[in-house]
Amino acid sequence: MSYPIPSKTWQRVSILTLLLLIPTVGIAVLNQSLTKAIPTNSTTSANSILPNHPNYQALQALVNNYSCVVSVSNFGTLPLTRTEFATVLNTCSERINELIANNPTTVAQTDLKTLQRLQKEFAPDLAILNNPKDKLEARSDIAPTQPTRERIQDQSIRKTKPSGVPMPLLPRIPAGSPVMSTVNRPSISKIQAGNSINALVAPEPQTGGKFNTENYNRIDDNPFHRVGNDPLSTFSIDVDTASYSNMRRFITQGQLPPKDAVRIEELINYFPYNYPQPTGNRPFSVTTEVTSAPWNPQHKLVQVGLQGKRLENETLPPSNLVFLIDVSGSMGEPDKLPLVQQSLKLLVNKLRPEDRVSLVVYAGNAGVVLPATPGNQKTKILAAIDRLQAGGSTAGGQGIELAYKIAKQNFLKSGNNRVILATDGDFNVGVSSDAELTRLIEQKRDQGIFLTVLGFGTGNYKDGKMEQLADKGNGNYAYIDTLLEAKKVLVNDIRGTLFTIAKDVKIQVEFNPAKVQAYRLIGYENRLLQNQDFNDDKKDAGEIGAGHSVTALYEIIPTGTKSDVKLPEVDPLRYQRSGVTATDTADNEMMLVKLRYKLPQDNTSQLITQTIKDSEFNANQTPSTNLRFAAAVATFGIILRDSEYKGNANYDLVMKLATQGQGEDQEGYRGEFIRLVEQSRELMTRK
Repeated sequence: MSYPIPSKTWQRVSILTLLLLIPTVGIAVLNQSLTKAIPTNSTTSANSILPNHPNYQALQALVNNYSCVVSVSNFGTLPLTRTEFATVLNTCSERINELIANNPTTVAQTDLKTLQRLQKEFAPDLAILNNPKDKLEARSDIAPTQPTRERIQDQSIRKTKPSGVPMPLLPRIPAGSPVMSTVNRPSISKIQAGNSINALVAPEPQTGGKFNTENYNRIDDNPFHRVGNDPLSTFSIDVDTASYSNMRRFITQGQLPPKDAVRIEELINYFPYNYPQPTGNRPFSVTTEVTSAPWNPQHKLVQVGLQGKRLENETLPPSNLVFLIDVSGSMGEPDKLPLVQQSLKLLVNKLRPEDRVSLVVYAGNAGVVLPATPGNQKTKILAAIDRLQAGGSTAGGQGIELAYKIAKQNFLKSGNNRVILATDGDFNVGVSSDAELTRLIEQKRDQGIFLTVLGFGTGNYKDGKMEQLADKGNGNYAYIDTLLEAKKVLVNDIRGTLFTIAKDVKIQVEFNPAKVQAYRLIGYENRLLQNQDFNDDKKDAGEIGAGHSVTALYEIIPTGTKSDVKLPEVDPLRYQRSGVTATDTADNEMMLVKLRYKLPQDNTSQLITQTIKDSEFNANQTPSTNLRFAAAVATFGIILRDSEYKGNANYDLVMKLATQGQGEDQEGYRGEFIRLVEQSRELMTRK
């Protein structure tokens, strides 16, 4: 028998039950929150070294100052185990030793003492790296002895896996002695207030919390053209190097670059080549060479190399430079405005008393931070750079207008007048579309003012926009991922970057159908011109700076060769001549190379012609170092782009060509390329 329970009694029982449950539920919720708040890989042990520890900060300073490659994820932000710390220390030791080998004054004595102190303190951990029982798996082949940190998401500790590659045992180093080293750039770095000039690198591409809005214009590989239907190939030269350093940024951060981020001509032209200096009054020399195409031996590879005349400091004209700096909110990351400031300081230190520098900034609006100032007033210029802070939207068009106005006001009739734009390209106020900006730049280039575009940052980087600005503005384009790259562009290559010796340089090649069945230009997809543009002096083209070298490669299919490449089919023409034999023209000419250029102050072009004969090809002759290395870089680009024309291209072929073509390599650029290829191969196997 049951009795009804009054409603008031039910209410009291319910309230009492809730009061008893609240603490239990609250504790469960709190525990769950704590579990979610602490990442599985953030557990630290008593032996972990925290980012605020003096040893950690000392090592981070060495990494930043000397661009040591860092294979440990999130170095600079998360605690490290002693093994991980020793891994980074070992890598930095090898890097510093290489720098000392090239130039003993590169490394400060205070940094050497810091390195020696850390090596002594972590000697047991460095020794463990050489113990076969404790070998660590290398994250990449860029330095086979580098261990890595693997993030295991379902565990709360970091792990390392054994591999078959022993780590070298670092000896104790007496004061003043060189230290052991490796070469490359850091995968992550952090800038702190008050730091001296540090080598910064673009952080890993953002995932999760931040949207990645990086932009690259589509590139479709140049196809083969039948000579019978299309005997002329016309294009503008290109001295930009941004694609190479951007590609390096992706690879050193553990991922392959997007296909459209790889512009093969910029990869090739990143490197200097040992072409002969020009003679007479010509601003550049022309060198040609023919060999078998490495990835398809049935085909031939033709190299056309230009070498700009080198200028000595005494003969350089005075410069009127306008630094145009993006200080919008998007530039607040360490790899953006702080790296811009450090990079420009390198350039300022190279200025002469006759040079003039102005500083224009833009965010929501544009303004002049520093009026034209003599180059010997370095303290004043550096102070203006140090005062820059990021914040606000990005009125890039307004900044460009003001920068060109300032350059025009201080124009040097017989000097070098140039705007140097430093930005991530993320314009969002006023004139901001690609079409509007390129039209604006086109209007300004006729004033005799050249443009250098320096790209910075990741996540929102607008590569396509930056490249177009440089192309339309009589300029060049570089991507700065570390301070070492800034040194290359603004110190080592300063003459080529800032001093133009020839403008509107165009190349037109005519192929002889008696010798060449089909051809393909490797790279330069966005520099192609109409055939009639070659003789049109109003048509804009690329510039060559003092000491710059430019290389173009053609893959050709000889007449009579049965190739495995599918060629375009076109119906025979009814009213045109069927072809011209070699005897109709000259003996055994394969192709005629024509170049047009203007001197910087001229509006009328000059013509250079040079023939390439079939007899120049000798299958038994060893190609030059220049051609072998250029072929290695081209092969690497073809692989990265997964080109339909890659034939037998593979990483072993790249390594063989690059090793054979490394040459003297005084600056270590080619050696770095070889290590990037190794690391890329490792990344490819993980796909």
